[in-house]
Amino acid sequence: MSGRRSILLLGGSSQQVVAIERAHSLGYRTVLCDYLPDNPGQHVADVFYLVSTTNREAVLEVARQEGVSGVLAYASDPAAPTAAYVAQEMNLAGNPLESVETLSEKHRFRAHLRKIGLPCPNFAEIPVDASGGEAAGLLGDLTFPIVLKPTDSSGSKGVTVVKEAGSLESALAEARAHSRNGVLIGEEFIERSYPNVIGGDVFVVGGEIQFWGLMDCLREARGGGMVPIGEMLPCSLDLMALGRVKSALQKLVSSLGIVGGELNVEVIIGRSGEPYILELGARAGGNMIPVQLSDASGCDLIASNVLCAMGENPLVPAWDASTSGAVCAHVVLHAREAGRFHSVGYGKLDQYVYREVLYKKPGDHVDAFMDAGNAIGIAFMKFPDAELMRERLFGNSESLCMEVE
Repeated sequence: MSGRRSILLLGGSSQQVVAIERAHSLGYRTVLCDYLPDNPGQHVADVFYLVSTTNREAVLEVARQEGVSGVLAYASDPAAPTAAYVAQEMNLAGNPLESVETLSEKHRFRAHLRKIGLPCPNFAEIPVDASGGEAAGLLGDLTFPIVLKPTDSSGSKGVTVVKEAGSLESALAEARAHSRNGVLIGEEFIERSYPNVIGGDVFVVGGEIQFWGLMDCLREARGGGMVPIGEMLPCSLDLMALGRVKSALQKLVSSLGIVGGELNVEVIIGRSGEPYILELGARAGGNMIPVQLSDASGCDLIASNVLCAMGENPLVPAWDASTSGAVCAHVVLHAREAGRFHSVGYGKLDQYVYREVLYKKPGDHVDAFMDAGNAIGIAFMKFPDAELMRERLFGNSESLCMEVE
């Protein structure tokens, strides 16, 4: 074993390779766990173990065997509780395990929001083996439409907007297919006063949110508009309403005893202007959100994640996307129909693209885009002003689905 300090990284997907590479550049020895034998991260890490990132005891055994000094579940919801468990058992830097588990399971998260007095949709827990009739009984007074989802999935997997009781069976089947803990949730569909979901990431330092990377989400129209296909900044929510969002997020962070690290955010604004925190992921955002925010802020958030996991100063400045002057976006490249990948056409967006990251090469099979797992890659864009950006991204919906030839 090298004399360098080692970091354990949980997950070696295309989106997670950047964290392995950054750990290397910071001088750390990298140990990777992933359950997929063909993950690209294994070719970058110093040591690779074919171990599921959700198997806490197996990952802990690897961590002890390798004598790691830190553990990071970069951009991975399922691995976040495992990282917190290993950190707890080995007395490494990290957030409280119970708090990470609360953030990682939607039924526990909703109950916590209700407990601390933050806006929360009405919800009901549903056993994974419930029939449509049983689910309807458990939903009780909730009126359609409702959102049915697994409580421990990520990337919009298994999420369905159910408009009538007759659609419950198919929605249950979809949620079951992506559930690991055997608990589903049905919750009221919140009507929004602000048209966009507010997404992005925040970074906590010493228990306080210091970095505010809040952005407007772009959503795929199919599937009820539930699947993220990108984000853009600045968020166009007015400053007073944005202040309410920030206050709610800080209250939640403080209530859970979160001490540090990057967190992924998903918030909607209800009809009366109240912020509903739908998600606060205990990890950096997927779809390369940290890369976009690093470009916009000048702060290397990937390095900050690694440093934080290693118990070092993450070197995160006080920064706010809403006042930064940055006008940029990233879009998930995807296909609406399955086929063979050939190339990507940007149409009217071509002149604004400054970086393209592809997960597929010509000739590879691509699936129709249903969730984050079907992405072809990510395109990063800069615009001269926010009005033009919104006109291009919202006003030309045909540009949002990247055509695959």
